Amino acid sequence: MRLTTLCYLIKGNKYLMLHRTKKVNDINSGKYIGVGGHLEEGESPLECIKREVKEETGFTLNSARCRGHITFILGKETEHTYLYTSDDFDGQILDECSEGDLEWVDIDKVKELNLWEGDIVFLDLLNAREDFFTLKLVYDESDNFIEAIME
Repeated sequence: MRLTTLCYLIKGNKYLMLHRTKKVNDINSGKYIGVGGHLEEGESPLECIKREVKEETGFTLNSARCRGHITFILGKETEHTYLYTSDDFDGQILDECSEGDLEWVDIDKVKELNLWEGDIVFLDLLNAREDFFTLKLVYDESDNFIEAIME
């Protein structure tokens, strides 16, 4: 079981998206996702997302709002993800990100990108509601989306 964080930085009516193009053997290769990563030993989810945002984007989060908990079932593996949004950050965006290319995308155009099918489900939830939600996204061993279950 893995514990991860994911954050969508918001500027105006845009999300900062990471086009995963640089890592070898990357399950997300070619996909657009938010920024985030795995929790390190002794780290809280908020500490993790602050570290990951800084490492991947160059921005320093002043605050972040935990919007949801997503359980990803990926074949025989389970990943628990803390989903954040933030419009409160400082700094300059990195010229180069080791994970891929950073791009500000209009929120209403994000679904036109190459996304995981399940990501569309939680992005719709982020846009439609303000309350915390819990979601389970199930994929088979070939990464085919099977179902989304609101819990």
